Amino acid sequence: MIPHGLLISAPASGTGKTTLMLGLLSALRAQGVLVQPFKSGPDYIDPAFHAAASGRPSVNLDSWAMTSARIAGLIGAADGADLILAEGSMGLFDGVAKAGETGSGASADVAALMGWPVVLVIDVSGQAQSAAAVALGFAAYRPDVRVAGVVLNRVASPRHEALVRAGMEAAGITVFGALPRQASIALPERHLGLVQAEEQPKLQQFLADVGAFVARHVDLAALCAAAAGGCAGGVQSGLSKPPGQRIALARDAAFSFVYPHLLADWRKAGAEVLPFSPLADESPDASADTCWLPGGYPELHAGVLAAARRFRQGLRKFTETRAVHGECGGYMAMGAGLVDGKGVRHEMTGLLGLVTSFEKRKMHLGYRVATLTAAANGYPAGARLRGHEFHYATIVDQPDQPLAQVTDATGAVVAETGSVMAFSGGGRATGTFFHLIAEAT
Repeated sequence: MIPHGLLISAPASGTGKTTLMLGLLSALRAQGVLVQPFKSGPDYIDPAFHAAASGRPSVNLDSWAMTSARIAGLIGAADGADLILAEGSMGLFDGVAKAGETGSGASADVAALMGWPVVLVIDVSGQAQSAAAVALGFAAYRPDVRVAGVVLNRVASPRHEALVRAGMEAAGITVFGALPRQASIALPERHLGLVQAEEQPKLQQFLADVGAFVARHVDLAALCAAAAGGCAGGVQSGLSKPPGQRIALARDAAFSFVYPHLLADWRKAGAEVLPFSPLADESPDASADTCWLPGGYPELHAGVLAAARRFRQGLRKFTETRAVHGECGGYMAMGAGLVDGKGVRHEMTGLLGLVTSFEKRKMHLGYRVATLTAAANGYPAGARLRGHEFHYATIVDQPDQPLAQVTDATGAVVAETGSVMAFSGGGRATGTFFHLIAEAT
């Protein structure tokens, strides 16, 4: 049975969505409530924190890249839970200008599709009653999206809270709680977002602390009672094809950006996933018939990867006869070299001629549609794939054949086409900067 749900969102990024989400997951888990987390949008990092806080795998839902049937099927992950909590991305209504089948990628699209009321996190620092005007505008913006209430964040004092609450009461906006400013309730960040969950040495203590913090300042019972919507789940459709039967998957702090639904799809298709760690100088399992290098932070570990002789030699030998695919960070590691932020070049695996640099960082961000010009990651030439790109690397050299014709969400051509290299023994190396989300319809 699929329970009711709520979407935790905000007017903008950086207002405290993740803090509240993790606090709610931790606090409710401590009370014995089984909460199924979801993440709206193409984020890798937040779901790992959700899983640590809730004890259940978090699943991405993307209204631009996924069909309504695909999203409905993924909601089946909530079967047996008591409550669904989904965390939004950016601001509630922020998405691309050209919508996909289900929506623009905005968190509001998912809320509307699933009938989940929205709990809006509002950073009230620097304002008082005016915060109610913000909440009222959000509540009225889309008739198909219902704002159940707000949680006030970064409240300066009891007097400040009283003023903000007075404005909300006058506007008819429910206040579920008010979080005072507390510098200790924060997680470290880096250029792609939060430092990964697996890199947090005191993660469980943080989760316990933020759970207790939220439990003290939020009316959990009232918030949970506002949950609604949902569906009975559905038969999964549009599952991502596994790139092979036995998949060697790079998995460590340098290579961790892989969508949970992708791995679940592979396993549902009967594929076996065989993790290995390049940072530990491990090679892909010799029994695997394909290898996948996810995105991550190779730029932070370039020296270690360059010195990982067993990994580099093993991967090159593997590629002589089998397929290897890399996404973003994995793609960069498959190249000839990577220039770090200090301008030092590190030799990578050399499967491709690609050379990338972080010396002068430039953000590349957005949805992508790729039409493959060669077979890759389980899909034939001609397949159309939807994905997302987010990195700061610059291409210094890319002498290989392009893997795909790539456009952004508006249809504009994207220069980063990916790469493909065939080997005489029948192997093939392919890579892209974009991360696969779903096959395009």
